[in-house]
Amino acid sequence: MRARILRAADYRRMRWKNGGGWTMELAVFPETSRAEGDAFDWRISIAEIERDGAFSTFPHCERYIALLDGIGMELRFDAAPSVRLDRRLQFFRFAGEWQTQGLLLSGPVRDFNVIVRREAIHAEVWHRPLVGPMVFLAEAGTTWFVHVVSGEATIKNRTDPPTLEAGESLLLEGDASADNVVLTGGGEVLIVKLTRAPAAPAHA
Repeated sequence: MRARILRAADYRRMRWKNGGGWTMELAVFPETSRAEGDAFDWRISIAEIERDGAFSTFPHCERYIALLDGIGMELRFDAAPSVRLDRRLQFFRFAGEWQTQGLLLSGPVRDFNVIVRREAIHAEVWHRPLVGPMVFLAEAGTTWFVHVVSGEATIKNRTDPPTLEAGESLLLEGDASADNVVLTGGGEVLIVKLTRAPAAPAHA
């Protein structure tokens, strides 16, 4: 797999689509969609929420959100019961079409966000401790994204392995090589597995 380390300089701070707050975009695919707003297959970011307000809508997308810092917030939806997002690094999934209001419980928060276009990408998200080797399998049509929340991590099975510090990320993309990637270190990580959806069968 191709391994790309994303440092702070690789991230892009940008306004929310509705202008209501700020987001640090960690990675997006395709990268050309950065110039086209929300025309992406997937995007991973960290949002800064300083006041109550409406979330941006993302039609035809699935959203996954987890509290990174702060006391938390209540998410109110037009199409589902409200949810309290007050447990650190526990993901909640909701539809991008839903009209969503975020109400802070006590002060600003930062949250980790994954948005995928549902007809193109299937996402799986986890919070895991990093207490030894962690293997990422090279699978066709699969991209892995690892964000180091605390501690540090190193790619074990590569020559001159670089180290990832807290706040940095690792993007693993499939290529002709069948090599798996082994990450080792100590701390905690957020893991996103992005699998391309199979193409719809052609109709006769």
